[in-house]
Amino acid sequence: MMEQRAVVTAGTGGIGLETALGLAAHGFAVTVVGRDAERGARAVQRIAAVATAGEPRFVAADLASLGEVRALAARLAAEGPLQVLVNNVGAMFAQRQQTIDGIEASFAVNHLSPYLLTELLLDRLRTGAPSRIVNVSSGAIKVAKRTFDTVEPPGGYYGFHWYGRAKLANLAYTLDLAERLRDSGVTVFAADPGGAATDMTNGTMTSPRIVSPPLRLLWPLVRRTFERSTAGPASAAAKPSIVAATDPALDGQTGLIIGPRTHPVPAFRASTDPRTVSAVLKLSRKLAPLPSGH
Repeated sequence: MMEQRAVVTAGTGGIGLETALGLAAHGFAVTVVGRDAERGARAVQRIAAVATAGEPRFVAADLASLGEVRALAARLAAEGPLQVLVNNVGAMFAQRQQTIDGIEASFAVNHLSPYLLTELLLDRLRTGAPSRIVNVSSGAIKVAKRTFDTVEPPGGYYGFHWYGRAKLANLAYTLDLAERLRDSGVTVFAADPGGAATDMTNGTMTSPRIVSPPLRLLWPLVRRTFERSTAGPASAAAKPSIVAATDPALDGQTGLIIGPRTHPVPAFRASTDPRTVSAVLKLSRKLAPLPSGH
């Protein structure tokens, strides 16, 4: 039987590592992608302890760099068919940053990186069919500005809103991709992990400056309420991604959002707005152009 391959981006810690552990326990040979080789080695050791099939491994890549995303895709594609791609990478920034490509970092990491990696691996996913793509979403999409004419929305920089906007762009792309690939053998899901105790929630999200001024007075209360009601361990937050990637009950289905309780949830209306989808795709192709034939 052919080895079943899975790739998890940002898979060396937090939700990504827990997702990789779950996939390895389900019989996948898991490749985790991250920036830090030491964290990668520790992750591989943990994954190997629960793996039931192929050997796990680590591949280094800085997913804020579109050049490194392209090199990563070429390396993964050269290894043969792929059955699962989990785009788990996510980052929120307290202050505006630019990537090496001169692109606002939140949009680059949270949307352009998974967009480009997915598009460049579609041939391998088709070859590995039945296969699944899982893009990790966020409840932050509900506070996002819904304009995508340019990479940066008008107004000041507020990390939480800009993070939500990038995640909204990726969700719009995800649901459109599901329709594009319908009946191809490649199914596409979004996974909403809900709240989780991660480096991001324990770090960047503690600053009220990441939200717009009208929300700053309320932010500590909102954050505490969020933590009490939803924030759990990363192992719980990974379950939607694991279910989306492995649950036989989802065979033949596509375009679903698997919510924090691991059941499908309705799509946020803005993510299916044709104008939003069209603007996101146009901007994505401009900022991260694809090779001819894609």
